[in-house]
Amino acid sequence: MQELLKRLGIKEVNDGAYCGEWLETNGRLIEVRSPIDDSLLAKVKSATAEDFDVVRSEAQKAFKVWKMIPAPKRGELIRQIGLELREHKDDLGKLVTLEMGKILTEGLGEVQEMIDMADFAVGLSRQLYGKTMQSERPSHRMYEQWHPLGAIGIISAFNFPVAVWSWNAFIAGVCGDTMIWKPSSSTPLTAIAVTNIVHKVLERNDVPKAIFNLTIGTGSTVGEKLINDTKVPLVSATGSCQMGKRVYMALSKHYGRAILELGGNNAVVVMEDANLELALKAVLFGAVGTAGQRCTSTRRVLLHESIFDEFAEKLKKAYKSVSIGDPLDENILMGPLVSKAAVNDYQTALTKIKEQGGKIIYGGKVLKENVPGTQYVLPTIAIAENDFPIVQQETFAPILYLIKIKDIDQAIELHNDVPQGLSSSIFTNNMQYAEQFLSHKGSDCGIANVNIGTSGAEIGGAFGGEKETGGGREAGSDAWKAYMRRQTNTINWGKEMPLAQGVEFDLD
Repeated sequence: MQELLKRLGIKEVNDGAYCGEWLETNGRLIEVRSPIDDSLLAKVKSATAEDFDVVRSEAQKAFKVWKMIPAPKRGELIRQIGLELREHKDDLGKLVTLEMGKILTEGLGEVQEMIDMADFAVGLSRQLYGKTMQSERPSHRMYEQWHPLGAIGIISAFNFPVAVWSWNAFIAGVCGDTMIWKPSSSTPLTAIAVTNIVHKVLERNDVPKAIFNLTIGTGSTVGEKLINDTKVPLVSATGSCQMGKRVYMALSKHYGRAILELGGNNAVVVMEDANLELALKAVLFGAVGTAGQRCTSTRRVLLHESIFDEFAEKLKKAYKSVSIGDPLDENILMGPLVSKAAVNDYQTALTKIKEQGGKIIYGGKVLKENVPGTQYVLPTIAIAENDFPIVQQETFAPILYLIKIKDIDQAIELHNDVPQGLSSSIFTNNMQYAEQFLSHKGSDCGIANVNIGTSGAEIGGAFGGEKETGGGREAGSDAWKAYMRRQTNTINWGKEMPLAQGVEFDLD
C-alpha cells in the first residue's frame, strides 16, 4: 500500500491546498482511514480560509490567460491528462477502493470514466457551437456565442471521489474556465493523487499552472468560503439534498450560478410482462453496487401484483449469493459502507421500517460489528408502502423497498410521488407501457430507462435530475453550456438604422 501511495505522490502528511504549487497548510489534521479495515492511509493538513483566498486569487489570475488560449488548444491539454490517467489507472483505481470502499472493478471503472470524459472533452473543444438567427431588420446579422465564465467551484462527494470532478473539470477546462475543487473530507487522498497527475501535465505545457486547483477542508471553512465568494460565478455541487439547499441559498445571495447533483430515490417498475431475469440483474446491481452508495442506486422496486411473490423470492435468492468483504478481493461484490455514521444511518432506517409497518424479508444486519472501524452490512430487502416516511427519504445504504402495484398508471403515480427525481427505469416488453413511462405523462426524473437499471449512466448523455435532485446537468449532450455565458450579437452591415419591432424614431 505504501508503494502505491508513493507512486501517486501521497506522503505520510500532505498539504491541503494547490494552486499551481502546493501551499503549506496548517488547518485541522485529517486522518484518512480505510473503511476496509480502519488502517491509517495518510494524513492531510486542511486548508484554512486564508489558504482558500490564495487559491481563488491564483485561479482568477490563471483564468485571464487560460480563456485566451483557443479551445482546441485547451482540449489538447485535456487529451494529455487523459493519457496520464491511463498510465496511473491501476494505482488510482486501487486508491479509490482503499479510501472509499467500493469494489476494485468499480474503482477501476471510475478512473476509466475519467479517461472517457477526457476523450469526450477533447472532441467537445471543437464543438462549442453558437447559433445564427434570422434578423427581422434588413442588412443585419444576428447570432449567439459562448464565453468562459471564470474561476468556478467544484464540490464533489465521497462516493465518486474522482469521476464527478472530471465530469465538471474537463468540460469546464475546454470551455476556458479555471477550477477550485473542494473534495469530500472523507476521500481527500484521491483528490491529491489526481492533482499530482494533472500537475505533471501542466509542467510540460506552456500554460498557467493554476487551472486545476484544490482546497481540502471542512464545509464550515473552505466550503462556506467557496459558495459565498462573489468572485466565483458558478459552483457545481454533488451531495445530499440538505447540502444542496445550503449551496443554492448562499449562491443566490450574490446571483451565483449552481449546478446541483443531489439525492435520488430511484425506482424500477417491473410490469407483468417483463423479462424477470433481466430485471433481476438490473435491480441487484442497482441496489447492491457500491453498497447502495450511489445517487443512482435503486431504492424502490414497483412490482406488478401478479409477479410480486415470484420476483421477491428470486431476489432473495440472488441477495444470498452476494459476497461481502474486502473490496480488493476480485471475488467480492460488495464492500463496506464508507463510515460508522453511514452504518448508523443504515441501522436507524431499519428501525423506522419496522416502526412504520414495513417487513424486512432479507438482511437487516451489521456484520463484523465487534471489529473496530469496519463497516460491513447485509444488503436488505423490505416490503413497504410508498408513502412510508422512511421510503420517501434517501438512505445512503443498500436498503431496497418492494412495493406492490396494480397497473401502469398506479406505477407511474407512485414512482413520481417522492421528493427526488434523478433516475428511473421500467421493465416491460409492452410498447405502450414503455412509451407512456418515457412520455410527459410518465417518469418525472432527469433519467428514464427501459429494460436497463437506474445506475450506470453513460457520459454521452447529460446527467442530472429534477425536484430535490437539484435540476443540474453534467457530462454529455449540451451540458457544457452551464460552464459558459451566452452572448447574443447583432451586426448592422447596411447603411440604414432600422429599429426592431418596426419602431420609428426619426429626428428629421
